[in-house]
Amino acid sequence: MRFFVSVWQLFPLVAQKDVIRAMYSSLLIILIPLIGGYLLPRLGQNLRRILDRLLSAMVYIILFFMGISLALLDNLATNLLLIAWYAGVSALCILSANAAALWWLEKRIPWHGAQRQAKPPSRLRMALDSLQLCLVVVAGFVIGLTRWHWLGAASKASEFALILLLLLVGIQLRNSGMTLRQILLNRRGAGIALVVAASAMLGGAVAAVILGLPLHTGLAMASAFGWYSLSGILMSDAFGPVIGSAAFFNDLTRELLAIVLIPGLMRRSRSVALGLCGATSMDFTLPVLQRAGGLEVVPAAIVHGFLLSLLAPVLIALFSA
Repeated sequence: MRFFVSVWQLFPLVAQKDVIRAMYSSLLIILIPLIGGYLLPRLGQNLRRILDRLLSAMVYIILFFMGISLALLDNLATNLLLIAWYAGVSALCILSANAAALWWLEKRIPWHGAQRQAKPPSRLRMALDSLQLCLVVVAGFVIGLTRWHWLGAASKASEFALILLLLLVGIQLRNSGMTLRQILLNRRGAGIALVVAASAMLGGAVAAVILGLPLHTGLAMASAFGWYSLSGILMSDAFGPVIGSAAFFNDLTRELLAIVLIPGLMRRSRSVALGLCGATSMDFTLPVLQRAGGLEVVPAAIVHGFLLSLLAPVLIALFSA
């Protein structure tokens, strides 16, 4: 979803309302392959196994492109220490507030998975899976540092990879037997999204106090919920490249931590595992969530990511006005 932001940069950003209108139109681009995949006929058992392999492969492909895009970011070395300080403090405050609120939610309203494993995977295996995913990002970053001319196509390739990923997820949902009502009207996903949004605002306020920034700046940095290209564009436009870059890395940190921690958190607290993903639960971290928690997690993840994606541009525009 967030890779489509690059398309909007081809047009002059006359006012933030034009950007917001483009943000919401991009949600249709996300929903079309999801719904299109769901409407396709059900597959046979052999084709389902192929589908599962393709979904796993798409996780690595998208992470690889994400690493390349990070390496191609302009002016990365400028004010790097200040950017790192802002991004680190913001990520720590926001994610800590999210985690505390989501643990509380899990205690009040437990989310027990219907699928139980006879023997849970070892901690070493989960750590190796997470490390493998991170190494793919690092590999993409290292290759991106070469600045080869053909790497400029990585952004466009990632868009097609994301569309294919969402199409495959829609097909898998269709073959799971879930109804559209179960997918779109999921109270668990909506409840977790509201808790994430409220606690992120608290974390952003605390970060603003620690960093000596205006309150509205801290709240704006907390409002993207992991949608890093959205925060990078709007925050740079409103507050300058330092805050914009800090917002980018703050949100990128959420996505990377989610990838690393989902396998372990899913067994202890599904609410924390899902909420940590933020807006990315609708696209990039969706396959990781599905692999760790089973297909039953997917409807809540889609609703959760969809609601936070709706809130993000409105809140950023409000706090950066």
